[in-house]
Amino acid sequence: MDWLKSLSSAIEYMEAHLLEPVEPGDVARAVHMSPFYLQKGFQIITGYSLGEYMRNRRLYMAAMDLLAGEDKVIDIAYQYGYQTPESFTKAFTRFHGFSPSQVKKERMAVRPFLPLKLKISIQGGKDVDYTVEKKESFQLIGFKREIPMDQGYRLCPAFWEEVTQKHLGPLCKGKAPETELERAITQCGIGMFAACIEGAASPDTFSYLVAGRYDGRPVPDGLEVVEIPAATWAMFRAVGPMPGALQSLNTQIFQEWLPGNAHYELAFPINLEMYSEGESGPDYESFIWLPVKEREA
Repeated sequence: MDWLKSLSSAIEYMEAHLLEPVEPGDVARAVHMSPFYLQKGFQIITGYSLGEYMRNRRLYMAAMDLLAGEDKVIDIAYQYGYQTPESFTKAFTRFHGFSPSQVKKERMAVRPFLPLKLKISIQGGKDVDYTVEKKESFQLIGFKREIPMDQGYRLCPAFWEEVTQKHLGPLCKGKAPETELERAITQCGIGMFAACIEGAASPDTFSYLVAGRYDGRPVPDGLEVVEIPAATWAMFRAVGPMPGALQSLNTQIFQEWLPGNAHYELAFPINLEMYSEGESGPDYESFIWLPVKEREA
């Protein structure tokens, strides 16, 4: 899989189906990628989610149709997939800063949003600090939440903070574990890993776990166990305060390492984060693991 070619093909597919009710899963199937990695990579590289890109393109094209003056607002609203003229007017006004009727009657200037052309200058991708290692399958146990694809950088740290305050913090400060849940947290090392896994509920979400290694114990209420398949892992190292250092590394991987790497491609839609012990600070170490396979010649 050529990473940039696949993302460019995704844009071409969306452009060809702007007037159709296209979902992220449809785009992913069309370009033979997992919805998880397609949406993750597309947003990191372009700054837009798939849904946001299509919505912005439709609102721009709708404005062009209004300026042409041939169709009624209600007809254009339905043409571009809105259930009611009111919902179209609300989205249009939020995007352009003017209502559809203003644009149609007063010829107001609209916000341009043209098709994206992907062009990345690869800088530093070969210098990313990583190793490649084969690992057998293993299981993680942890707290799980479904996260919208386009809100990961905001909601994942918020979920961490919630879990830390409610469960991990008191134990880290010396509280003796008293319940099965607390014993699982301490003995399985919950908080050592985070896992991002393609969501089963929707292609617009991924499952996020604050986790540790599962040791086979009965699973207490509030925790879930996931199987991590045997794989070859590219293991990337970040140094610096959390969550910024790890988020910056994640962006660098998808913007530089994947497009510029001639040897490996992503194997399946899971990525792991691993954290060292101690307080977050300038020298704090954290890691991102991506399952990879050798590129076909």
